[in-house]
Amino acid sequence: MGDKTLKTIVVWAHPREDSLTGKVASDAIDELQSLGHDLTVVDLYRSAFEPILREPDEPDWENLDKEYSPDVMEHIKEYGQADSVVFVFPVWWYSFPALMKGYVDRVWNHGYFYGGGRRIGFERVLWVALAGDTQEAFAKRNYDEMMERYLNVGIAQYCGAKHSEVEFLYNTLAEGVADMSFHVSSLRSQARRAVQRVVAFADVTSV
Repeated sequence: MGDKTLKTIVVWAHPREDSLTGKVASDAIDELQSLGHDLTVVDLYRSAFEPILREPDEPDWENLDKEYSPDVMEHIKEYGQADSVVFVFPVWWYSFPALMKGYVDRVWNHGYFYGGGRRIGFERVLWVALAGDTQEAFAKRNYDEMMERYLNVGIAQYCGAKHSEVEFLYNTLAEGVADMSFHVSSLRSQARRAVQRVVAFADVTSV
């Protein structure tokens, strides 16, 4: 792996900091810190991120070098040296929350993440998706495949990520669960393993 310190951006969204989503985000952060990653954490709710794309951040299809709003340019700058990105979010209507969609709309923008053959350059993306429904319910209508294609191909790979995975944490509403404590612990452990598997040792060259 070489001597380079890996840089990871963790982006998470949930109205309640003490939610299971918040705990999973904290677990991911702890896991990466224990492995020596240089972290940037974007807590979209607590940071009061503005999700609405207004004119200053509208892509200019004729100008790959457009300077977007100062807020967006600060976020884009964080990606310059990033090796990996971890998104943690609840599944709402078989996608991520609108606040996170607005983050992608504004920050993963034309000329920096895509357009004219340009790519931001990070290696790996992990989407940790907390689903209230069971795995069987998702599979019944192929919601899992739909989300994987959208997130892995439509967003991550389109923006140049070499590897992208969705890790579903199913049944967060604990349907039919007798031991809630064990269930929650299992979900959190699953998320930690996903971080280790996908992000912990991103493909970097020796420096």
